[in-house]
Amino acid sequence: MFELTDRVALITGASRGIGRTIALTMARLGAIVVATDVLGDEVRGVAGEIERAGGRATAATLNVTDPSAIETTTAMVLERYGRIEILVNNAGVTRDNLLARMKREDWQFVLDVNLTGAFNCMQAVIRPMMKQRHGRIISISSIVGQMGNAGQANYGASKAGLLGLSKSLAREVAGRSVTVNVVAPGLIDTDMTRVLPETVRNEWASKIPLGRLGAAEDVASAVCFLASDEAAYVTGQVLAVNGGMYT
Repeated sequence: MFELTDRVALITGASRGIGRTIALTMARLGAIVVATDVLGDEVRGVAGEIERAGGRATAATLNVTDPSAIETTTAMVLERYGRIEILVNNAGVTRDNLLARMKREDWQFVLDVNLTGAFNCMQAVIRPMMKQRHGRIISISSIVGQMGNAGQANYGASKAGLLGLSKSLAREVAGRSVTVNVVAPGLIDTDMTRVLPETVRNEWASKIPLGRLGAAEDVASAVCFLASDEAAYVTGQVLAVNGGMYT
């Protein structure tokens, strides 16, 4: 596995699922984890879990749609640690419906969190990263942003937007040794998918060449690779973690 010793990693949406697993995995690899989420109590629990395992972590309640809150959190991290070397944009929401029935507020809310939230966080960390001439930005997109899905026009648009946003920023900051990449998970076994009927889960798995839903650890491993020195020459890329479901 890759090494992230003493790297300061700011992770959004870190209270549950993929975000929580990324935080725990990075901590095991030696990173100093700043775990953030709108669910303050839960994300503090994640930080506590990391510390009980011998890792280093700080928790912060953070709404990625609030630029001033992001600035405050970023300033806190820089004051405490002097640097931010990794940003993982994982915060995300869904408000599913067919486009003909979709409420405008549901469209806007998903775009605000999933896409503009990532933009807000990128803008907050990019100057410190450029100044220190090192940085890794990884955004969590989705297979839905690549292939689409009925009833998820808002979600698909937000996740597709992360691809264009990241590829553009990658070109802007490459000269300062800051890399910007995307991980696009497929169907992952999380709390969100576990509530589905077993027949639905089996139907989905049958469409995946590897024959199973992915694990949050599969996504975390891809993120940690992109955050590591081994990926220093990888930027502007989309790493699909979908078991071959979409190529």
